[in-house]
Amino acid sequence: MKKKIQLLSSGISLVDSYWGGLYRGGTYLLIGAHKSGRTLLALKYAMECASQKEVCLYFTTKRPKDLIIQAASIDFDLQSYMDLNLIIVIRVSPPVDIVNDPDRDQQLIEYLDNIIAIADQYKPSKIVFDELTPFIEFNDIALLKESFLKTVESIQEFGTTSLYVLGEPASSFTEKIINALTNNSTGVIFLRKNDENGNQFYGGTMIITPNIGHAQGKFSAEYIIEPFKGVTTNFQKTASPGPGLAIPPVSKDRKYKPLNDISTSDGIISHANFYERNDFFLLLNNQIALYKSTGQIFSLLSFRLNKEAERKGLLTVPQLQNAVRLSTDRKDKICIMTNNVVVLITREESPKSIKNLIAKIKTNLPNNDPNFIKSVIPYISVYSVQVNENVQNANDLLDLLVADEQQDKNKVGL
Repeated sequence: MKKKIQLLSSGISLVDSYWGGLYRGGTYLLIGAHKSGRTLLALKYAMECASQKEVCLYFTTKRPKDLIIQAASIDFDLQSYMDLNLIIVIRVSPPVDIVNDPDRDQQLIEYLDNIIAIADQYKPSKIVFDELTPFIEFNDIALLKESFLKTVESIQEFGTTSLYVLGEPASSFTEKIINALTNNSTGVIFLRKNDENGNQFYGGTMIITPNIGHAQGKFSAEYIIEPFKGVTTNFQKTASPGPGLAIPPVSKDRKYKPLNDISTSDGIISHANFYERNDFFLLLNNQIALYKSTGQIFSLLSFRLNKEAERKGLLTVPQLQNAVRLSTDRKDKICIMTNNVVVLITREESPKSIKNLIAKIKTNLPNNDPNFIKSVIPYISVYSVQVNENVQNANDLLDLLVADEQQDKNKVGL
């Protein structure tokens, strides 16, 4: 029996938050102008693959040393992953002197066939081809469609997810070439670059458009390119669906408050790893899919605040959330659900590490006075649940975490 197609984390925040990731075995195009951030985004995609201990085959027209330097600009130690054979960099030289060659298309077909042969040799989880533009400049568009479809179908048989980096079309003919590939792709990530105008950080608009699947639809967000971070998007504020498509509605009973209403111990709260309910569901479903395809264990922790603590003026849910944020890793994902602060920990946790986390939370509460700690601790309980084979989706886990406190016997005091 064939395995169900899974969604895998892409490392691209807009894609992971609104599509839940990329389909395993899918074919995606990353299109943008020169210096729009295409390579940085492709490197993030490769880094996400390698961080999950899966192999990424990275074709590049650049010198490997130049690619390593570019990766370092986003704080990505590419060389270390190359040494572990988790990222395999293959330099390819663009075809030259074939513009007027009558056998031009046949030579380009050989390049595409070589992609298949190398993929067959390594059978990687993901492929990046940065960039494919010089290898698809066919005279015969129909032959290009046929050859690219053959390449796509062959690589999909390995269960490999492919990302092909392309230049923004500069003429009506090159637009036809891009359209030929788009028709045989799963989705497109387009970087519409803004004029730099001397700005410190340049960027533009990122648009993700599905072709097959990804029923959530088309979304866009403003992005900038920052040192040591690469392409960053403010999708929670600016993401918008395409015509006729809607962002999934948020539950009416949610308890989120405006940022200026949140009280914290130091007056400052960062939402870098804080997600609203719908986004958290997408991340969690993506993590479950990753577990089913790779076996990577992850945990959910729920910190519940008894409502009596708020009535007595001892502690609020946002204050507890801030203590949890200060105590967890930046890679952990946090979401408030009623009076629960839920944390997605994407690595396998030991009982000792969970105890250490609880100890940190106690020290990061709004007041370090021993009498305050003693008075508030009885109102905080914690419940840990680890993914297992019986878990099918996010609701299976979250139903346990937000179940009625009287029926939940697994929660223990902080």
